[in-house]
Amino acid sequence: MSTDGDGNTQKVTGVTDLNDAGQRPIHYRKVLLRLFGRLLPYRGELTVAMLAILVYSGTTVALPWIVKIAIDRYIANDSGDLAGLTRMVALFLGMAVVQFAVIYLHGRILVSVGQRLIYAVRAEIFGRIQSLSMAFFDRNRTGSIMSRIHNDVSQVDELTFIVVRSVANSLAIVGIAAAMLIMNAPLALVTLALVVGLIPLLAKLQSLAQGALQRTRQTIAEVSSIAQENISGVRVVQSLNRQERNIAIFEEANEDHLASSLQASRYLSALTPTVQTVSAVVLVLLVAVGGEMVVRGSLEVGIIVAFALYVERLFDPIREVTANFEQLQRTVISADRIFELMDIPPAVADRPDAASLSRVRGDVRFENVGFHYSAGTPVLHDIDLQVQAGETIAIVGPTGAGKTTLISLLLRYYDVVQGRITLDGHDIRDVELRSLSQQVGVVLQEPYLFSGTVRENILYNRAEVSDEQIEHAARAVRAHQFILDLERGYDTPLLERGGNLSVGQRQLISFARALAGDPRILILDEATANIDTHTEVLIQQALEELLRDRTALVIAHRLSTVRNADRIVVMDQGRIVEQGTHDQLVAAGGLYSRLQSYTVDTG
Repeated sequence: MSTDGDGNTQKVTGVTDLNDAGQRPIHYRKVLLRLFGRLLPYRGELTVAMLAILVYSGTTVALPWIVKIAIDRYIANDSGDLAGLTRMVALFLGMAVVQFAVIYLHGRILVSVGQRLIYAVRAEIFGRIQSLSMAFFDRNRTGSIMSRIHNDVSQVDELTFIVVRSVANSLAIVGIAAAMLIMNAPLALVTLALVVGLIPLLAKLQSLAQGALQRTRQTIAEVSSIAQENISGVRVVQSLNRQERNIAIFEEANEDHLASSLQASRYLSALTPTVQTVSAVVLVLLVAVGGEMVVRGSLEVGIIVAFALYVERLFDPIREVTANFEQLQRTVISADRIFELMDIPPAVADRPDAASLSRVRGDVRFENVGFHYSAGTPVLHDIDLQVQAGETIAIVGPTGAGKTTLISLLLRYYDVVQGRITLDGHDIRDVELRSLSQQVGVVLQEPYLFSGTVRENILYNRAEVSDEQIEHAARAVRAHQFILDLERGYDTPLLERGGNLSVGQRQLISFARALAGDPRILILDEATANIDTHTEVLIQQALEELLRDRTALVIAHRLSTVRNADRIVVMDQGRIVEQGTHDQLVAAGGLYSRLQSYTVDTG
């Protein structure tokens, strides 16, 4: 929930809220199928990795059998066949070398595929975020979105490892069980019975861990959101001395994350010792039962040794499958959060037959426009307004009147819910968003500059603009001289948000950016509200150049900045209540006149 520039609470109908409270159930099967679909482009490499791990699994089953043969045929029976024993040792070492090679190959492939999977998912999710409409960002916190891009995407690269290793471990378990049954069925059945009895216990622990892990991902998103908001708003935090309160809020969220993490770890920590305990019991039983059979002469010593090795190898993949399950839970939960974001359709998007406009005249018309952020709470009512090409219109009114909302609809941050807005007779909903943006230059109250050079910030998304046009725009808004005074002129790198410039300088660069593309329509939304008097004088001197031959819509609380507008539109409670020149409106004695008197009285 947030507010727009007019102070209106924004809750746009039909816009999805991200699920950070655990209210949406996770359909594990569907999520897994979508995840596996992401692996299809890498199926060739994964097949090689799978074959490599199958070879490793085969050697895992074969090595104890080789030890059995060596013991029973060349050690325990006093045959004295050192050559045969040497062959067994050589075979054993050869398989060890094969194991090293295939594990190295399989590891390299999985790391490569995992990193490329992360790259693809992160690129796709960023592209999706860029396509979402303003309403989405009104409803969802930046920290929650960033948590999905960083924390959740980072979990997805484990998928390839989990898939390949889980298949390999499953096959290894089957192979080991088969070898034990072939070697000695009665002893194998006793051993495997304990292993089978372990499965329900592991399943129960994993089930308990699942809910705790989901809660962990949700609470870390909350922690990230609070941290991001307070870092971004650190000036306000310190100016209001709210540090202690913010620390308390952060600690509460951090404690929730700690509690959910500890709860998950309690269940997950019980998995490995459970497996180890059962493994120890099986070995004791093997020594007791098998040893008695050896003493009676019904079992060879080599089988006891092979069974001991098999039991060790049997529980290794069981332990790994257990660990993989934990990671799979984390991966599925993270993937669900990623897919949730990817599945959100843009509330504002190009229609299939959207037109691309060439250079327009700049005629703008609002026809019976109505809008609400939340159904039943209208923000704009029946707005009818025609702006002729080249005309400068000032929009004024008290806070919450609907001024910024009106401009936001023209920019298609949102779509109207009633009526239509036209540009040169074209309904803007039938115009490509990119084409519309090329016709409009915007300067907002809060100047936002990106990391990069001054030149790159002025040029931003206007690849066709030449260096001469950039300099012309900077001269027009009186920014050229201070830019030249910077260390590297137009090539001076800017800190995040232009932190190495004053507020006034950042706003002048914003003006230059708006002018550089030579837009036919210029929107100034409280563009001089936060700048010093000297900079405002510079901008006022530049406005004549900025507004010449352009359609302009200027929102201002300082009525002194709109006196020279061709027409002033006065808004109140989402309606247009007055229109006219400054002198006409003052003489009329209406709302504008009262606002003017208030401005004069308060300085």
